[in-house]
Amino acid sequence: MKEFLKIGVSGVRGIVGESFTPQLAASFARAFAAYVGGGAVVVGRDTRPSGFAMQCAAVSGLQSAGCTPVAAGVIPTPSLCVLVRHLRARGGIGITASHNPARWNAMKFINSDGMFLSAQRAAELYDVYHQGDFPLAAEEAIQAADEPADPVGPHIDRVIDYVDVGSIRKRAFSVAVDCCNGVGALSARRFLERLGCRVVSCFDKPTGEFERGAEPLPENLGVLRELVRREGCDVGFAQDPDGDRLAIVDNTGEAIGEDITLAMAVWEVLDRHGKGPVAINLSSSRCVQDVAERRGCRVIRTKIGETHVVESMLASGAVVGGEGSNGGVIIPAIHPCRDSYAAMAIVLELMAAERKTVAQLRAQIPRYHVVKASYPLQGIGVASVLRSLRRKYEHMKTSFVDGVYVEIDDSWFHVRASNTEAVLRITAEAPTADAAARLSATLRAEIEDAARAL
Repeated sequence: MKEFLKIGVSGVRGIVGESFTPQLAASFARAFAAYVGGGAVVVGRDTRPSGFAMQCAAVSGLQSAGCTPVAAGVIPTPSLCVLVRHLRARGGIGITASHNPARWNAMKFINSDGMFLSAQRAAELYDVYHQGDFPLAAEEAIQAADEPADPVGPHIDRVIDYVDVGSIRKRAFSVAVDCCNGVGALSARRFLERLGCRVVSCFDKPTGEFERGAEPLPENLGVLRELVRREGCDVGFAQDPDGDRLAIVDNTGEAIGEDITLAMAVWEVLDRHGKGPVAINLSSSRCVQDVAERRGCRVIRTKIGETHVVESMLASGAVVGGEGSNGGVIIPAIHPCRDSYAAMAIVLELMAAERKTVAQLRAQIPRYHVVKASYPLQGIGVASVLRSLRRKYEHMKTSFVDGVYVEIDDSWFHVRASNTEAVLRITAEAPTADAAARLSATLRAEIEDAARAL
């Protein structure tokens, strides 16, 4: 079945050659140029084979509308966000479908502060696009594209300045990194070596051919796990194709789960960089909340999506947070975006400060079990299904800011419509694997019953 274009707070994404084309990229770039009102706009991409064509299309769209494109080339998404702010550009366009398979691509829009557009601002941009009344610059007003000499440098410098580099370098950690043949293939080794690490790598060619699943889930990290064991590494890091998410493999070669990435980051930031509120999305593990509350810090749960977490962090003055459900760590003092490079540095700093292995650190974090599932949306009334769940569980501790979130004693579940795929996301967490599986199965049955009743 042909996939349709998906337009929302996460940007514009679709299947290359079907719903996502160079013509579309040029049109959205023209709309963005009209929206920001001219000036410099930074364009970057991940390593997908379609990325260069889409970048060229976006650059031409910006030029035709009178903007000055800044072609950053292959660049991690957090580096792109930092670069927009560093250059004082009017905005940025990231051409990446992040964790989606290689046949997908997308455009993500960044404001002048280096943050993704809020839901309201994204809606305004899409209104401009749908109206189709874009400015067209005369030939003499067409601006040549700039190319920054070191587009990743400002980002790496900010991360290096934030952590205790001396303590990390003293430990001379041995690190394995899985770059998924994405943007990290060009920058992860350079970054880790600046931290004094010995680096070994896999899937480290910037080809955009994802030889393992694009999401750094435990089941996709077999090669990294073996590399850690074979090389006797202290830790293994796995990035997604655009470098904003991070998963960790411990010193025994075990993948510890993406939520633990965020739990460790929260631990280190609160212990050594200052106390304050912590903002996490509704599908993040309770272990992250436990780590923060042990340190006397308030936890705010938000809608799914980086934009929603960042907005909550800035409004509350949160010092750390993110999306444990995808290994997305956000440290506003570095930059308010998900950042695998900040996550790597803060975990290495934690290892150095505590003088413990990753396995030993993992043992100090409360253990829960998560089951994630999905239910296809075709042919069902999503709003009606969610209303049915709300009525069933309304007597419990709930949140309805994003689908249905319910706490049941020492367990919880979250059901919501995906921002990026035509599915309902079902996340269930409990103290044991059996309890989490039963809760997930119960929810799927209740969703099926509600769908049949429509």
